[in-house]
Amino acid sequence: MRVAVFSSKPYDREFLDLANQRHGHELSYFDVRLAPQTAALADGYRAVCAFVNDCLDARVLEQLAAGGTRLLALRSAGFNHVDLQAAARLGMTVARVPAYSPHAVAEHAVALVLGLNRMTHRAYNRVREGNFALDGLLGFDLHGKTVGVIGTGKIGLIFAQIMHGFGCRVLASDPQPSEEAPPWLEYVALEQLFGESDIISLHCPLTPQTDHLIDAAAIARMKPGVMLINTGRGRVVDTRAVIAGLKSGRIGRLGLDVYEEEEHLFFQDLSQRVIDDDLFMRLTTFHNVLITGHQAFFTREALENIAETTLANISAFDSGKGELHRVGSERLA
Repeated sequence: MRVAVFSSKPYDREFLDLANQRHGHELSYFDVRLAPQTAALADGYRAVCAFVNDCLDARVLEQLAAGGTRLLALRSAGFNHVDLQAAARLGMTVARVPAYSPHAVAEHAVALVLGLNRMTHRAYNRVREGNFALDGLLGFDLHGKTVGVIGTGKIGLIFAQIMHGFGCRVLASDPQPSEEAPPWLEYVALEQLFGESDIISLHCPLTPQTDHLIDAAAIARMKPGVMLINTGRGRVVDTRAVIAGLKSGRIGRLGLDVYEEEEHLFFQDLSQRVIDDDLFMRLTTFHNVLITGHQAFFTREALENIAETTLANISAFDSGKGELHRVGSERLA
């Protein structure tokens, strides 16, 4: 099957080409984002392979359908960037990678916790400049602290397990508590989690209910000096509210791997340009904020699994045989 691969980076091509040796599809790589201005590149391709920051709204889907596209093969678990109603109306199948490596994302969330706690990013820069002073680098023992986990799919549970290993009390909030949850994991109401957690980590999908879940009202209910970590979806956090929380001291440390307007920033080199996103640039001025560019998924194991599952989805759609991970009502990782 002919497949148009958008937002492709060298590492995407490496792992997709390797996996494609077992599938034999005709892959055409485009490094541009899928958008109304670039959708015509997919004309004549029965399948389009898209990433998290590609635009898959009704306008783009109509262009793709008119050009003959029938399958949207997502290289991601999340699908909040896809207009599913438009896809259904146009007779398009949407497939995803439901679980590529939950360990990768959970471990990166822990890396943000550790880095922020001991301020290793600041210490690294100081030592390179010959500054060995410890002022401003004071951390705290994780042992005995209370960690709140919002969203207990595969990633959330693995993150909880790691933090439990540090000797933390772990609280959880999820409208669908996991049947795989260990006995030491305490499911509580969101209000209690906000009020008792020293560290809060977000692992929930983006839905109408979680859009700006972390807003000014939620932050006001958190413990003063709370550490907030988001490796889930950018729009779960209201950036303006978080900035106000940082300024007031209610948020003591902030770790982000996602950002609500990231599609214009992440996965590209903007070091020679002026970044005109004032909110993002304001975040970078805080010494107690650590931001990574949506790299939590970025491990060799995860890229291998993403490539294999994506191409297996395409093969299953093409042949009508095998497992096709259609977007549906299944639980998000």
